[in-house]
Amino acid sequence: MRISIIIYSLGSGGAERVATTLANYWAAKHWEINLMVLQDGLNIPFYELHSDVSYHPLGVSCKSANLLQAISLNIHRVRVLRASILNLSPDVIISFMCETNVITLMASAGLGIPVIVREANDPRNEPIGRIWQVLRRLTYTSAKSVILLNKQSLNYFSVSIRRQVEIIPNAVNAFKSYNYCSDTHISKTIVSVGRLVRQKGYDILLEAFNLVAWRNPDWTLRIYGDGPLRSSIEAQIKALGLSDRVYLEGVTKNISDAYRSSDLFVMSSRFEGFPNSLCEAMAAGLPVISFDCPTGPSVIIRHGIDGLLVPQEDTWALAEAMENLIADRDRREAFGEKAKEVTLRFSTPQIMSKWEEIIGRLVQ
Repeated sequence: MRISIIIYSLGSGGAERVATTLANYWAAKHWEINLMVLQDGLNIPFYELHSDVSYHPLGVSCKSANLLQAISLNIHRVRVLRASILNLSPDVIISFMCETNVITLMASAGLGIPVIVREANDPRNEPIGRIWQVLRRLTYTSAKSVILLNKQSLNYFSVSIRRQVEIIPNAVNAFKSYNYCSDTHISKTIVSVGRLVRQKGYDILLEAFNLVAWRNPDWTLRIYGDGPLRSSIEAQIKALGLSDRVYLEGVTKNISDAYRSSDLFVMSSRFEGFPNSLCEAMAAGLPVISFDCPTGPSVIIRHGIDGLLVPQEDTWALAEAMENLIADRDRREAFGEKAKEVTLRFSTPQIMSKWEEIIGRLVQ
């Protein structure tokens, strides 16, 4: 089987992790896997690639200064990508993220190669701009399969596109978990992971932590990730007087160590797809709290069993949930133990079999 996987970059994001997981899994099965990125080869892939995955940086990710330049650059991207597809001659193409999906469908038009496109977030909430929204609706009709992470996103699309939709959540890899009951584990640390963008709601998380911090002076908050809002988040931390209680840790390849050295994971996102960081924290044995945002958390967290769901963007409810688990170590331990079951509910073999079923239908 020859599979071409196409994505904008191979940075530290969730879609990049999923693309890498697919590529590595199939390369280990001796499939011919070509992983194409629109960026150039100057950026080393964040996640390790299997030695048999062929990596193709296309170098067509330049930023445009205006609409006319954007149109010209995207025409160039389509041409370069089409030439690469013709050269590799895959049996199936899998594309990730809206803008890249649109470009991929344009580049592969008329070639007779089935294309699977995957959405990384809830399309109802993801801010991609009006032009890309129109292009998505126009081009997705030519996709042989549209992969969504949850059923809630289905209604965004027209009836003609819904016929091609398949729901496939992310696979959850097992993390080495710690013994939460150990007397040596007393870090009193809350951890959150994700890009420093509005979607992740760190402004709300900081306000909520501020409400509980004064009653719990030995607890700290550590946020892992980077992004365009770093300076504004730093300013908010300073304004709240939390500079010695909240730490922006940046991006790390050893996120499992961060989970194992923490006591509680909190996700404050305004919207999601199927959040990898939440799954990973649970797999590591952490109790979790999340906004019940669209979409993802309510499918992953079993409220009151392995974590807590609180009303979307409700700062006071988030603070109350944090206060309750900070004060109740026994409940944290019970949640953490149950949280590990996420690796069974969304196991890699189970999820990969769904992908392979779709691919099998398309190449018959």
